[in-house]
Order: sequence, then C-alpha cells, then structure tokens
Amino acid sequence: MSPAIGKLVVCGVGLIGGSFALALRQAGRVGTVVGIGRSQKSLQQAAGLKVIDAIARDWAEALEGADLVLLATPVGQMEPLMEALVPHLGPGTLVTDGGSTKRDVVAAARRQFGARVAQFVPSHPIAGAEKSGVAASAADLYRGRRVVMTPLPENAPGDVARVRAAWEACGASVAEMTADEHDRVFAAVSHLPHLLAFALVHELARRPDSEKLFGFAAGGFRDFTRIAGSHPEMWRDICIANRDALLTELAAYESELRDLRGALERGDAAALEQSFTLARAARQAWLDRIESKPWITSLSPAAD
Repeated sequence: MSPAIGKLVVCGVGLIGGSFALALRQAGRVGTVVGIGRSQKSLQQAAGLKVIDAIARDWAEALEGADLVLLATPVGQMEPLMEALVPHLGPGTLVTDGGSTKRDVVAAARRQFGARVAQFVPSHPIAGAEKSGVAASAADLYRGRRVVMTPLPENAPGDVARVRAAWEACGASVAEMTADEHDRVFAAVSHLPHLLAFALVHELARRPDSEKLFGFAAGGFRDFTRIAGSHPEMWRDICIANRDALLTELAAYESELRDLRGALERGDAAALEQSFTLARAARQAWLDRIESKPWITSLSPAAD
C-alpha cells in the first residue's frame, strides 16, 4: 500500500518541520520528503540526519508531484514564500503551515493564492522544545500535543481532513477554531507570557549589577523566564503579527499590575493575599485538567 503522502515538501527544516517529517516517516505515512529553505547549511544537515531525502533547488523542482507542503518558518517569512511557490503549485497539492499566528497568515494566503486559496489549509502545532534547529527535531514531538487548525470557508472538507490526518498521524490531537479566535486565545496564554519573560530578563540584563542578580537567581527565576530562551526572530514576528490582540492582553495585565502596586503602596496585605489565593486556585485547577488532557502541557517555548 502506498503512503498517504507520496511526496512531502518541508520549507524550513528546523524543529517543527523536521519533527513533522520524522513523525510521518515513523508512522509510514510519507514516501519522499523534500526540503527547501534559505539555509543550505541547515538543509544539508537535515539530509545528513535523514530527516529529508532530497534538497530542492527551487519551488518548481520542489512542487513537482508534491502532495503536501508544510511552511515551517517564522510567520514574517510566509508571504514571500507563498508568492514564490504559488506559480508552481499543482492542482492536487495542499499547503499548510506551522505559524503561531493565523489572521496575518490567512490574509497573506488570500493575497498570494488568490482564486486558489482553497489549497491552503492553515494550522498551528502547539509544540516545541528548549532547543531549535533540525538537530533538535524528534519523531515524538507532536505525540500527545495539540494542533489547532483554522480552516477557510473555501477549503473542501476532504482537504481539511487530509491535513488533519497528517497531524493525527504524528500523534497530535487536532482542534479547530477561527483565525480570529485563535489569535485572541494565544495572545493571552502564549504571546503575552513570552513577552513578559523576555522583558524581565532584558530589564535585569541592562542593570549595572546584572551579574550579581543572575548569580543569585534560582528556581523561581528559571521557571518564570524559561520561555525567554525561545527563538528571537520567531517571537519578533509573532508579536508584530498579533500586536492588536497582544496589546489588548498587555493592557489587561498592566491593569492587574496597577492593582497590585496600589495594594503594595497601601500595605494592604489582605488584598495581596486574596489576589494570590485566587491565582493559585486557578492555576491548580488548570494543572488538574492536565492529568486528563496531556496536550495542555505542550505550551512550550519554541512553537506555541
């Protein structure tokens, strides 16, 4: 029996793209994996690690006979990639993505795919790791994790099912929502926490006594700032792409900080304890849900 995906093209063979290829290969769902991207060094490394079978010189070569394309690059790179690939896109080829924002990616697809936008099925794997790059890719990265798809009205149900089946073959649990809802949700639970972690580490690093401060930092600081180890270019693009929703969430957080500041200035221990108690209870309820829904643990630094 031939594999469900005869030819897979991965653009951006790093952690996300490389793990997608490895997972599908392990599941026996892909025949040939072709890599394309801006870094020949990374592509050659991917070939050496047998993550991909071949390196394409251009989109015409990459897309010949392709069944599925995964755009696994920072979201800021996706529109020029779409512009370059669409002229060579065959009628039977589907394109999906791994972008952490969806409204901007969908808008770019509408501009570049035009009347062929039905061939683009947006998705977002909520998975990552502390390290990036193809050497960090793993066949089990998506196992027990969640993927959010944001299908377009133009997408044929069968095409959505094909992309869903590919992610499920990787071991992921797939959910669907609109692009607007996706960006609002992830601004709150992913993009804002990353912004805050980056901000805290950046502020401390600029102090004259930063070496002393970091020298005494321990587990609490490590846990709070873990996601500040994420890829700067990727998170730059995410923050800009989702800035409207992120600014809304940032304003809500600033309001909470003002309330806490007021309680501190007043010496209002009761107000502080009430806030901390409610936060602790909410976090514990979330942790309790993890036991029954393991994919919640996939909110990790590299790709959420």
